[in-house]
Amino acid sequence: MTSSGEERAAAGKTPIGDDAASDSDADGAEESPDKRWSKRREQVKQRDVPGIDVAYLAMDNETGNEVVWNEVQFSERKNFRAQEEKINAVFDNLTQLVHTNLVKFHKYWTDSKSEKPRIIFITEYMSSGSMSAFLQRTRKAGSPLSIKAWKKWTTQILSALNYLHSSDPSIIHGNLTCNTVFIQQNGLIKIGCVAPDAINHHVKTCRENMRYMHYIAPEYENKIDVTSAADIYSFGICSLEIAVIGGLSGCQNGSSEGPVTEDVIEKAIRSLEDPM
Repeated sequence: MTSSGEERAAAGKTPIGDDAASDSDADGAEESPDKRWSKRREQVKQRDVPGIDVAYLAMDNETGNEVVWNEVQFSERKNFRAQEEKINAVFDNLTQLVHTNLVKFHKYWTDSKSEKPRIIFITEYMSSGSMSAFLQRTRKAGSPLSIKAWKKWTTQILSALNYLHSSDPSIIHGNLTCNTVFIQQNGLIKIGCVAPDAINHHVKTCRENMRYMHYIAPEYENKIDVTSAADIYSFGICSLEIAVIGGLSGCQNGSSEGPVTEDVIEKAIRSLEDPM
């Protein structure tokens, strides 16, 4: 990896202070039950995404590869117990997924001893960062995006979604944003951070952050049955975010930290020279 790549990867790691290492030993590590995965004390900032409470850099002790240790915390023990069987079935399916454009899901286990149970799962470490971070860098540098690049990236996202939706049983990603899409230096796209419906209603998700509300399909808000169409809605917003010069926040009046409204989305669509 080039020095600039190493700098970007290092920038995605944040040391955790001693007061945040209650579950760690003197070196700040926690291990998986089978001792294969060792959590470090560095939080992985690039994985600070909707649906994941906290993520750390970790080591695969068998291969020596760096991975990501993700933690999802349930609000109450009773919520976890009521859905434990369903959750295990869903995560068992996730470990079976193999696709070029999906972040590899290695292993999961549950920690139900505490008052607020945790689901811990190990995923591939994407050192090059998220699509959101990549777009921020390229826009800051003034680099234009070609329609060819847009098609190359969005086609890969669709390929991953099609694989998920075609699985038996079908898997709804439920958490697709430009923060859960990752881009490697060779242009390979991978999507990660699947938030199955089995855990959506009991953990911290993007619905708690107004900045991500525009990615959420209306059926989530209306609390009706969610289908693969919800992922396609989110895909459309991601595609628009990638295509628009300055991004959707660039179409807002005032602060870019506020929610992206329907008017902002309509303005972004009208700004496209090629409606695609």
